[in-house]
Amino acid sequence: MDVLSDAITAMRAGRPHAARRLRQGAWGLRFPASTGVGFHAVLEGSCWVLPEDGGSPIRLTAGDLVFVHGVGYGLADDPGTPLDEVRQILDGSWQIGPEAADGGAPATLDAAVPGTPGAAAPGTPGASAASEASGTLMLCGAYQLNRARPHPLLTCLPGLIRLATSGRPLGGVLDLLRSETEEARPGAAAATSGLLDTALLYILRAWYDQHAKHTTGWAAALRDPAIGQALSAIHHDPARPWTVEELGTVAGLSRAAFAKRFTAFVGEPPLGYLTWWRLTLAGHLLRAGDQPLRVVAQQTGYTSEFAFAKAFKREYGTSPGRYRMHHSATLKPVS
Repeated sequence: MDVLSDAITAMRAGRPHAARRLRQGAWGLRFPASTGVGFHAVLEGSCWVLPEDGGSPIRLTAGDLVFVHGVGYGLADDPGTPLDEVRQILDGSWQIGPEAADGGAPATLDAAVPGTPGAAAPGTPGASAASEASGTLMLCGAYQLNRARPHPLLTCLPGLIRLATSGRPLGGVLDLLRSETEEARPGAAAATSGLLDTALLYILRAWYDQHAKHTTGWAAALRDPAIGQALSAIHHDPARPWTVEELGTVAGLSRAAFAKRFTAFVGEPPLGYLTWWRLTLAGHLLRAGDQPLRVVAQQTGYTSEFAFAKAFKREYGTSPGRYRMHHSATLKPVS
């Protein structure tokens, strides 16, 4: 995979979720800041996004999307509508209530609870007609992230990103997601998971394309011809015993020039990033599969299971085996 695809795969923990939500009348919801990421796409009607940092309200109409990560915000039919607090419950959904629970899922999942006024559960007859008449129909996507391994990708992004999706590849992906959430069809869980990953990729692409000249950090490194080549080499073969000189050769720079340029873009030295990526990848492999620990060690560049376990525990605070037992259930294949 390419570097961006690698990053998306490795930083997500658990299955992503999608749901349609219909809000009617006067409504307002306040979502607390979360460690996850997600989006609200307006399918029909309109609404306002209310930044908590005092920024100007953002109006969304049909075809618009807001991508959210790491910040609290409000959603409402009008900027003046009072906001009801939204809290997370253990199954990853959201309920309106005074108490917040930190379960790690992003604040975009289940803006309305099935069975309450304004909630459109998958397959609800008449939801589209009702929204056209007096409400806002949204498609909400949510991704849980590995809180122990925050990816530098997200530090490059603002907390709220508004994008237009109509006439773009992202719009086509959202159309497919909408279709999957309208009916409980065989294979819907697998299709939804893949489509949400694709939607996230297109969202990030769209933002980078619009801000190519102004991005900094890891995002800018991907576009730099020299550092981008080195990152690709690391991600393509993380098990290789890379040296700074070898990576500099890949980048077409001297050892010193490469090390300085890499650190300026990425925020840490080349071998520091290599170690970070190896252990991030190791965490993903342990969550997603059942390969023996010696195989995971080999795939991530460690010469022995002991050396791998020592490095892993230093970084994660627990052994690879315990980490796998704790996390693997969240990524079991769809049966």
